Amino acid sequence: MKGVDLSMNAPSAPGLLDRTLANLRSGWRRISSSGHAGKIPRLRADLPDADREALKQQMRECLESKGGEVSARARAAALGHAYLDLNHQGKRRFLETLAYDFAVEPEALQDCANAVLKAGDLNAQLSAMSRLREVLTPPRVKLLTQFNALPEGVRFLVDLRADLLEHTGDNLIMQSLDADLKGLLASWFDIGFLDLKRITWKEPAALLEKLIAYEAVHEIRSWEDLKHRLNSDRRCYAYFHPRMPDEPLIFVQVALVSGMADDIQNLLDESRPAQDPETADAGIFYSISNTQKGLQGVSFGDFLIKRVVDHLSKDLTNLKTFATLSPVPGFRRFLDELITQADSKLLTKAETDKLNSIADTDKESCELKDILSRRDWHQNEELANILKGPLMRLGAQYLLEEKTNNRARDRVANFHLSNGARVERINWLADTSERGMLRSAGLMVNYRYKLSDIEKNHETYSASGEVVASSAVKSLLK
Repeated sequence: MKGVDLSMNAPSAPGLLDRTLANLRSGWRRISSSGHAGKIPRLRADLPDADREALKQQMRECLESKGGEVSARARAAALGHAYLDLNHQGKRRFLETLAYDFAVEPEALQDCANAVLKAGDLNAQLSAMSRLREVLTPPRVKLLTQFNALPEGVRFLVDLRADLLEHTGDNLIMQSLDADLKGLLASWFDIGFLDLKRITWKEPAALLEKLIAYEAVHEIRSWEDLKHRLNSDRRCYAYFHPRMPDEPLIFVQVALVSGMADDIQNLLDESRPAQDPETADAGIFYSISNTQKGLQGVSFGDFLIKRVVDHLSKDLTNLKTFATLSPVPGFRRFLDELITQADSKLLTKAETDKLNSIADTDKESCELKDILSRRDWHQNEELANILKGPLMRLGAQYLLEEKTNNRARDRVANFHLSNGARVERINWLADTSERGMLRSAGLMVNYRYKLSDIEKNHETYSASGEVVASSAVKSLLK
């Protein structure tokens, strides 16, 4: 979720990350220097080839599990501390060592597979399959699991995967390491383990600072802006993991308003007086942000929306409508593709004639590509009125008809449709920020979550890829 609404890649927060790393180094240094870790090799920051054998030996010692729990923790802390002291190149080499040298052993796997095939009685079969399952778990998984027992160990593994994602590329071995680590994190971050918490202005400053740093849909420009977003007519909810209690994993911002919001500028206007929540009849989800790059692909955004809808509907019974005000992040790219197709008829003759009449007056190009490249085209009222019809029509086409693997091509649409929402309304020039114009040509969409229809809509979309939409949106295609 940069954010769900849905940019999905978590933003970076260098200052916060630096403080986290400093805390990790300090805590793990104390554990590893307790004398239980044995001899710890000194690794240079770029991990040259001459140091890699020492690293592999250190990893083997972690896997051998000599001594008791205290010794195991000390060795894991020493290995983790060594990783944190590496530079970018050194971390890549560390991860390559983990991926290549501590994978499943092919010969052992072949022997176990043969033993399963040759097993005679049931007892032999069960024994052989048990051994096969053990061999199928690569040593690197056992090694990574050891960090879970350390203070901030889960956070370390989340950050480790964020580093790993920078180096996987098309490398199948590195991709297999990522699959192993993602599987561990997915089991540890199961939705049943997460706590939903409402965030208010009274939270510690460190947590509020993270909201500012991690917001990925609509930038929080100042502390006053944040205070406005946490006002009495707003709600902010986040998921937290018990092992990362001060770190929001994903958070959603909701505005309590009258009617379905159709303009993000108005919704975020700090000068707007707060509305009495008891008079609001709609809860508008206007931003959902994932915060941890290392949890990419570990999905819990859908559960967040459903739980918040349930919470709000019980807390404020006057709320009758739950919907998003979402960007259309792939729309401009879609338009650019259509424009480059010579046989593509984007505009009717009447629309083209109207654009030509403006070009005759303004002495500027009337080509759609040139118009959209001007960031301020929407400020020309006559031009905006002419483009409203075709762009709304093309927006509906993009959302309802453009598919990838029988799913909505737009990732935001796919997210909400998968969770049982329907495309309720397309809003013209609802986001005229630079980012809104660049990605969505100013369009925003209300995806409506109607409690009685969520399951039916989800089943329809999952089964056939059919996009559930209101009659008003469908009529735009005509």
